Amino acid sequence: MKNNSLLNTDIKEIEKFLGADNINNLSGKTILLCGAGGFLGRYFVELVAHLNSSKDRSPITLIAVDNFITEPTATHLSDTPNNITFHKMDIINGIHFDFDIDYIIHAAGIASPFYYAKYPMETMEVATIGTKNLLELAVAKNVEGFMFFSSSEIYGDPDPKEVPTDEAYRGNVSCLGPRACYDESKRLGETMARVYHTHYGVPTKIVRPFNVYGPGMNQNDYRVVPDFINRTLSDKPLKIYKPGTQTRTFCYATDSINGFIRVLLKGVPGEPYNIGNDSPEITIQDLADTLESVAGHPIAKSFVEHPDVYPGDEPIRRCPNIKKANIHVGYHPQVSLKEGLTRSLNWASENYEFKEKR
Repeated sequence: MKNNSLLNTDIKEIEKFLGADNINNLSGKTILLCGAGGFLGRYFVELVAHLNSSKDRSPITLIAVDNFITEPTATHLSDTPNNITFHKMDIINGIHFDFDIDYIIHAAGIASPFYYAKYPMETMEVATIGTKNLLELAVAKNVEGFMFFSSSEIYGDPDPKEVPTDEAYRGNVSCLGPRACYDESKRLGETMARVYHTHYGVPTKIVRPFNVYGPGMNQNDYRVVPDFINRTLSDKPLKIYKPGTQTRTFCYATDSINGFIRVLLKGVPGEPYNIGNDSPEITIQDLADTLESVAGHPIAKSFVEHPDVYPGDEPIRRCPNIKKANIHVGYHPQVSLKEGLTRSLNWASENYEFKEKR
């Protein structure tokens, strides 16, 4: 990539969204971040680096951990500033640190359907064995907060009467479906988080992200937004998996990181929170049309069947009810889809690499 950094304006926007009180509550704390090499992890890393540049607060100590199974070329951790250290390790194999830890953020996981179909055992183990290892560490360190990254996929293909979907919905998930390694392991991870709260007093918080996107997504991630952007910049037709009428809402990264940190600091222990955008709920075809408007030129589109390497069984609709996060932690997404796609496209045009000039 030509420029490995995220948009500096995005990092400053997260700082603005969080506000001084939330940022001050992190000052001087030690945070263990697992999954630091991934899309969301890099936002946490760059946000901490930015916050630590201020001389008005005590710096945050960040221990960044990843095994780079799906991000082998991620280099944003190779030259970390003061108070940020990187440890290449696999939390499935156990984890131990001699120093005190205030917060644990468990963002390690394989979220792209392409990759969890490729690595089903690793997908299950990081959400279960890895989660248990981190919860045991949380007990030993008597942490102030533990955040488990679950997924909107735990709802499966929701009953239309349950859309927008709130946290009380129990889901419609097949334990033998093509996405089960991800869905079911995340569900078990949530159960572990709740058990460790009720039985061992760990202040666990659970977040269920809904289609988060933005700069920093791997060019070969294969999820719909980076795939559409990659194809747009490569002058290739957008592949819309049939029927194209599946609906989603999309949440820009700065909104989601704001929500995650608010849940970590203010969420009710043992509780799950939807973090996403509750509007607009649009079809995948509408998403393609919106990206075409952002790009400012016609983009070819083709409707295709799911390839064998990409799991089918897609939910027909996915839209969160975010009232709980709104009431409990003051979460309000603010970045429009068109604005988020504009930033993402502009960032990718400077950072994605192509064999031939466009």
